[in-house]
Parts: sequence; structure tokens; C-alpha cells
Amino acid sequence: MKRIVTIIFFLSGFSAVSQNYIAKDLTAENLFTGNIEGPNIDRYGNFFVVNFQKDGTIGLVHDNGTVELWATLPEGSIGNAIMFDKNENLLIADFKAHNVLKIDRKTKSVSVYSHDQFNQPNDLTIMRNGLLFISDPNWKEQTGKIWRINTKGKAILLMSQMGTTNGITLGPDEKTLYVNESIQKKIWAFDVDKNGALKNQRLFIQFEDFGLDGMKTDNNGNLFVTRYGKGTIAIISPEGKILREVTMKGKSTSNLTFGGKNGLTVYVTLQDRKCIETFEVAVSGKR
Repeated sequence: MKRIVTIIFFLSGFSAVSQNYIAKDLTAENLFTGNIEGPNIDRYGNFFVVNFQKDGTIGLVHDNGTVELWATLPEGSIGNAIMFDKNENLLIADFKAHNVLKIDRKTKSVSVYSHDQFNQPNDLTIMRNGLLFISDPNWKEQTGKIWRINTKGKAILLMSQMGTTNGITLGPDEKTLYVNESIQKKIWAFDVDKNGALKNQRLFIQFEDFGLDGMKTDNNGNLFVTRYGKGTIAIISPEGKILREVTMKGKSTSNLTFGGKNGLTVYVTLQDRKCIETFEVAVSGKR
């Protein structure tokens, strides 16, 4: 009897593991615009995604795949990424009006958190001490910048002579900052200190085809990269080795985030299908 129970348990565990890295739909198609981006989940489990039904909105996504309008940005603003400050207020990369916006989570009032000589703020990542990093591409010139914004909203230019900076994220120990260049198909790594200073820029990995968009890391330091146009999520070790690529249903993978039970679900935004897909992983993601 003991042997039979062991076998059943083993097969059950194998079945659960075998479901990892398989894409599934969370929402129906065409609920968002072609600018669907910026998925992120706060500490309370609220899941936000930009550009629900029309540009310039924030949608609240429920576990069953339904979505409701949560907030509307000021006229002329369109969100591209979402991050949270220590009070779980939403920080929004507003590429249309060249701002980083702040939405009060209780009142939903919108204010300008930071405004500078931005090209068009694209993606965001934040340190535990509240220092915010933003990628800032100039698509026409195929160039880009990296900025750091302090807790009072003051922007400091860190890097100005880069390619089209897009996805940006920190490693789980916050000692490494990763930034990709979409058109150049490169991912760079920088050492980061507690004050947000960057040094030791190095080429982490370079691809030969397709684009690069949003990125996140898991708690083992593996980098998850959206391969825009290819329709995959590349999972790359801290040493720069591709461990696997997860094939999504759509091709225009724009961004991703971790969430779900124990942080083991990856949520991916698809700009061609205008929806959200998910897959399960073995290691939880960095919040």
C-alpha cells in the first residue's frame, strides 16, 4: 500500500510540473488596445495593465480574466509601464506626455511625479529604497537614455549614449541593473550600489533577430525577456546562457510580470492579440 501511494504521489507531482511553461489565455482577445503594456501586481494582489479598451486608461484584471476600468489618465497621456512606490501608489511611464505620473491608490488622483528632458519614458524598475530607474528611447534616432528618479521626483541622467533602451529591471539582490536595446538586440548589465549609481557596463547577451521589450527576474536571478515579434519569453541565466524559450500564442510579446500563488505565474501582455496570456514556472519572481 505504501508503495502504491508513493507512485500516485510521484505521478501527481510530475503532472503538475509538466504544466509549467505552457501558455494559456487569461483574458479574451481585443480587450485592450494595441498599446497593451505595463503589467504589474501590487502587494495586495491587485493586477493592473495599461490601455484597457482605449489608450490612456488603467485596467484592473481579475483572476477569472475579466477586466474593469480602474483609472483614466489626463488627456494627452498614455501609459507604458506601471511600478509601485512604498505606499503602493502607482507610478506610470507616460510616453505620450513625456512624464512619470503618480496615481494615488486611494483617491485615484493623478499628478506628475517627474518631468524632464525625456524622449518618451518607456519602462520602470524600482529599488527597495524608492529609487526609480527608467528607460527612455528615441525610436526615430535609434538612441536611448537611462534615468534615475529619487523619492522626491528629481530625475538624474545616468546614461545618454545608448541604443533604443526599452526593457529595464533589477536582479533579486538589486546589485545588477539590466537594460535592453530593442533595435540593437542587446542586453546590458550594470553594477548598482545602494545609492543607485551605475558602473561596470557590460554586454550581457546579444540576439541576432527579432526585438526585445519588457524584462523581469526570478528569485534565482534568471532574466525573463519578451522576444517581440518572435512570440517567446527567453529565460536567461545570470551567466548569460539561454535556458529555454517559452512560446506564447501571440507574437507581439510586450511585457511581463510575476504573480499568482507563491509568485509562480508569469503574466504576459500581447499587443497583436490585445490580451494577456500566462504560464507557470518553477521559481518565483522578484517583486
